[in-house]
Amino acid sequence: MVEAHTDGQQDRPLYTARAGLSVATGRGRSPAAVLRRLRPDVVHVHNLFPNFGRTWASSWDGPLVATVHNYRPLCAAATLYREGAVCTRCPDGDRWAGVRHSCYRGSSLATLPLALAGRQGAAADPLLRRADRVVVLSQQSRELYARAGLPADRLALVPNFVSSPGACDHTAEDRTRWVYVGRLSPEKGILELLSSWPQSEPLDVVGEGDLLQACRQAAPPSVRFLGALERHEVRRRLPSWGGLVFPSRCFEGAPLVYPEALAAGLPVLAWPGSSVSQAVREHGTGLVMQPDAQLASALAEARLAVTTLRQRCREVYEAEYSEPRWLHRMLRLYQDAAEHWAMRRRTGTGA
Repeated sequence: MVEAHTDGQQDRPLYTARAGLSVATGRGRSPAAVLRRLRPDVVHVHNLFPNFGRTWASSWDGPLVATVHNYRPLCAAATLYREGAVCTRCPDGDRWAGVRHSCYRGSSLATLPLALAGRQGAAADPLLRRADRVVVLSQQSRELYARAGLPADRLALVPNFVSSPGACDHTAEDRTRWVYVGRLSPEKGILELLSSWPQSEPLDVVGEGDLLQACRQAAPPSVRFLGALERHEVRRRLPSWGGLVFPSRCFEGAPLVYPEALAAGLPVLAWPGSSVSQAVREHGTGLVMQPDAQLASALAEARLAVTTLRQRCREVYEAEYSEPRWLHRMLRLYQDAAEHWAMRRRTGTGA
């Protein structure tokens, strides 16, 4: 494995300037020399930002796979979300919108290298242009990257896998409670959720963030705030809840809490617009809120379907998000990448 961590480099002299220049130009630290010594069958790139350059990928002589974990090639903030709403101005052609709105770390100057890197669109990114396969983690991400110009036949949907939760003692009272797991931040829709949450419905909130105090003030007495829990503890406790609420208003990437909920047999109540709501519709693992629906009615409807949905959630987990399924997909992906590379070499094309 070849890796570099920002925490281990950010104290070096001129680190910020060098990282910004590397991001803007694509030129910078290259793993190519190390990779040539390792002679891997396939190179799989997960994240070059901001500690590696990208231009080395153009001349890499071998099968190459890249995973996009977020929307950084499309958006300086990596979220496609700004000021309380989805924002696609940059991938839609307004390449300098991020600079005007200071989308990266609240700074126009810090955003500038990212805007320069993306000024020709994601399809021109040296890594994504060269990759034999680009892995996306959700169907929504696949659609957004295809719309940005990446060839659909090179986009491979391979969701992350999660482990099945271990045994968990729970009571009937616990199974009546809903749970929210995530940051308490504006794009997650948590404040709007709590402002309209019915007093008759018990809800546990797992997570911390800037909106904690506002959330406490907005929540009815039926809501408990459990703070941040370690990931393994969340997975252990998920089977004790009755269902997951996912109120996010942004696209999201591929939140692990969704497959974790399915592994625990929890149906999901999602709000329209996110990758999770799209997956819930596709998989039949819960309900997606209608724009004019009353939350109390939606929760009551969801409770009626819980018994059937629990089994469905487990089936979808095994079919889509289990480790064996992920391993099967990845092995096939690497084979496809190698075949695509061999075809490129035979034809002498970049297709």
